[in-house]
Amino acid sequence: MTDFKSLEDKIQALGNPINFLRNAPVGAYPFPFEAEYTNWRDEQTAWSTTAVLFDQSFHMFDIYFKGPDVKQLFSDLGVNTFKGFGRGKAKQFVACNDYGMVIADGILFGLEHDEYNLVGTPVASNWVQYHAETGDYDVAVTRDEASVFNAGERLQFRFQLNGPLTQKIVEKAHGRTLAPIPFFRLGEFDIAGVPVRALNHTMAGMPGLEMTGLEITGPVAKGPAVKDALMRAGEEFGLRLGGSQAYTSVTVESGWLPMPVPAIYSGEAMRPYREWLSGSGFEANMAIGGSFDSDVIDDYYTTPWDLGYARTIKFDHDFVGRAALEAMADEPHRRKVWLRWNDDDVAKTMADSLFGKPHRTKYMHLPCPVFSVTPYDKIVYGDRIVGISNWMAYTTNVGSISSIAMIDEADAVDGREVTVVWGEPDGGSAKPLVERHVQTDIRATISTAPLV
Repeated sequence: MTDFKSLEDKIQALGNPINFLRNAPVGAYPFPFEAEYTNWRDEQTAWSTTAVLFDQSFHMFDIYFKGPDVKQLFSDLGVNTFKGFGRGKAKQFVACNDYGMVIADGILFGLEHDEYNLVGTPVASNWVQYHAETGDYDVAVTRDEASVFNAGERLQFRFQLNGPLTQKIVEKAHGRTLAPIPFFRLGEFDIAGVPVRALNHTMAGMPGLEMTGLEITGPVAKGPAVKDALMRAGEEFGLRLGGSQAYTSVTVESGWLPMPVPAIYSGEAMRPYREWLSGSGFEANMAIGGSFDSDVIDDYYTTPWDLGYARTIKFDHDFVGRAALEAMADEPHRRKVWLRWNDDDVAKTMADSLFGKPHRTKYMHLPCPVFSVTPYDKIVYGDRIVGISNWMAYTTNVGSISSIAMIDEADAVDGREVTVVWGEPDGGSAKPLVERHVQTDIRATISTAPLV
């Protein structure tokens, strides 16, 4: 296997990035913790009836940016406004290229007024780090890689509690009533004598008046004590520890499109960045999967509107991509929707994947049949491709397989039946989780609101 110095070197050597991204020798994004602690069905049900605890200390990248220019750095790169942002606040940071196409998003934590923590895949943080290092910014960068990429120990633990009894459980572990934490704000208190911070946000369902989702962080050495205190406090409330199988399925209920293809692989404006990026890093092994098949990498790019981020765009500051976004603001866009897949079609597809020899369909691993880093399945209405189905999963709370999708605005009609094409073209790609198979059609019904 050839080692490439940079992503640009890889593209120059291998040509069209579509070819090596569709055949990347990697599977789905790694979640290095137990698949199930009890069973994924009960773990899913818990976040709608009691509560579930997901240990997020392993799979996400935590990149710290510290210095007097940290707010200016993020303001220059984010479509978001940074007026009033600082200590104790958080936001869904969204970054675009010069053409208004999304590079990535991530959760940005304001730890101090001069220190931010960007959490998620490395795509957004790599983009920010590149500008911190090559631009005129007084900002230092500290990388805390995900566990499978980290030769040392993580810097902090991260526990996500989700469900209607979250607040009661955390208050019992804390020992007293919690002061209200506004949505997407950070509260500070202690658990088992350990000072922690907690972000009020929910991974499933919609935010309510009470704190139904809290993401709790602190120094990694104290993680076991805090986790033990939370689990003991949760015993009487039916708290379950959630495994990676349940975790990968939660996004279809939360409505977050996890990993769209970053808009970095084309365009001369992005060449210096591609030359900075590693030739063996995350972006060089993005692993695109699914039935949508184009030879033009730009066809895989998304806008903030496609991902449901229109509300985050604020033209109150200069930022990369502002002019392009202003130009397209009044144009038709794709809309983020939910698709409920037809139960009979899914059952037939699953049966044919096991018993349909010699014309087997693509196997559906439950609860989350994702077999690449980012899935792109085409959605057809009549004889037209009207959108892309992205992340799919079965959850007990929906009661069927569903997916999050991006559909042309005019076709995003509640109750409309469309077709998701399941399986890859030409018998499948060379990705390790892809067996030889044939494509099949699965009916699905559009919902412009969450399914639960």
